[in-house]
Amino acid sequence: MAKMKAAQVTQPGSPLELVEREVPVPGRRQVRIRVQACGICHSDVFTKENLWPGIQYPRVPGHEIAGVIDEVGPGVAAWAKGQRVGVGWFGGHCGQCPACRRGDFINCASLPVPGISYDGGYEEYMLAPADAVALVPDGISPEEAAPLLCAGITTFNALRHSGARPGDLVAVQGVGGLGHLGIQFAYKFGYRVAVVSRGKANADLARKLGAHHYIDSQASNAAEELQKLGGARVILATAPSGKAMTALFDGLGTNGKMVVVGASPEPIQVTPIQLIGGRKSLQGWPAGTSSDSEDALNFAVSSGVRPMIEKYPLERANEAYERMMSGKAEYRVVLTMSA
Repeated sequence: MAKMKAAQVTQPGSPLELVEREVPVPGRRQVRIRVQACGICHSDVFTKENLWPGIQYPRVPGHEIAGVIDEVGPGVAAWAKGQRVGVGWFGGHCGQCPACRRGDFINCASLPVPGISYDGGYEEYMLAPADAVALVPDGISPEEAAPLLCAGITTFNALRHSGARPGDLVAVQGVGGLGHLGIQFAYKFGYRVAVVSRGKANADLARKLGAHHYIDSQASNAAEELQKLGGARVILATAPSGKAMTALFDGLGTNGKMVVVGASPEPIQVTPIQLIGGRKSLQGWPAGTSSDSEDALNFAVSSGVRPMIEKYPLERANEAYERMMSGKAEYRVVLTMSA
């Protein structure tokens, strides 16, 4: 059997271990992907530290996967060897739960996630269910496509379903791994973009990415500043801080909506009066399906939206993981493969 390299979590809390494995053989309705790049996401901590129920170890993390179909299994008609593809947080669906029966596949009751439910992209070859696969268009590198399959689709999908229209004031909270993509998408959608961030360090970058206004939340009351601009139709909350989201909620205008994509264990404290007055709302938004990923990738290619990335070879997976988790990366970390 042919061999490949993989970076696995052997047991919860252990460092990533570079091992040699047999190249897997696709089963029914599976494809084998020759991985070219895999982004490292903060959510990979779920696998690293066993923070998700039912993870079986050893497990290969990674759900921002870009590569080429290497082989298709029995029962696969929609995909062929040689196609450029990717897999994100959406790792398939059961097709039988109430959400799936209504076509709401991202809310599948037993949603499998690459790198959690099955081995992900920190390896040279991986297997994925055929329904989890998204077509990657020409015009974008695997290294740039990989983060768009999680951070990219999350911000793209949240904004396009937010109810905001071209010309509306849309605020993006945070200029991190999610925020720097959210700013770009918001600008390309035709919104009037206000960026809220702590300090002045990100001001120039925010404007370069498309911000029309920059609000330093350390130097001013950000909610009041948004009201001076007319009140936000949408606030895209990307920085994982319940406290910061709470402070920003009153920046919404009439019929405004705060859409939360930055995962935080802290509560967002909003009173019923804040919601009722002006008919405001608070909504969470998960990533999206494989077809949503295709929409996000196609839009990124046509509009020029790109992630800011740092690249590491698979052999330096531990260093890359620590870099991403440190919060010092600019702004996404991507593993590259030699296969």
